[in-house]
Amino acid sequence: MTTPSVVICRGDPWPAGSRVAEAMLRRPKVCAPGTTVAQAREMLGDDHVHALLVVAAGVLLAVVERADLEDAPDTSPAVEHGLLLGRVVGPDADLHATWGAMSGRRLAVVDPQGRLLGLLCLKRSRRGFCSADDVAARERERRLAG
Repeated sequence: MTTPSVVICRGDPWPAGSRVAEAMLRRPKVCAPGTTVAQAREMLGDDHVHALLVVAAGVLLAVVERADLEDAPDTSPAVEHGLLLGRVVGPDADLHATWGAMSGRRLAVVDPQGRLLGLLCLKRSRRGFCSADDVAARERERRLAG
């Protein structure tokens, strides 16, 4: 017997019982712990970039969002201004429950040791998740425009 699909919204079917790992981007962009606030602001200047994942030796140290940097000095490390609380989820979390609870558009996906596994990335419409193909298409568009 097959599990029926549950469609949260048109075009994005996810079977009941789907896990976060099934929808996450597996190769998110990351930055190093030495990334400064000025560099982070520049990266976040791209309207498709909503969060920076600061990683060292595969471990997620912080998720940095624009608001985190509002009053931060340009030369300070961005990692000092980011958070993990409320910005991470495990790969085995229920996708539908996570989707419904997301207040932002991004959640880093980490294992119990804090190793970064991926990024759960809501589409601008909040009606589905970004795919690797979506990300690649935006990169191509930026290269052609730039």
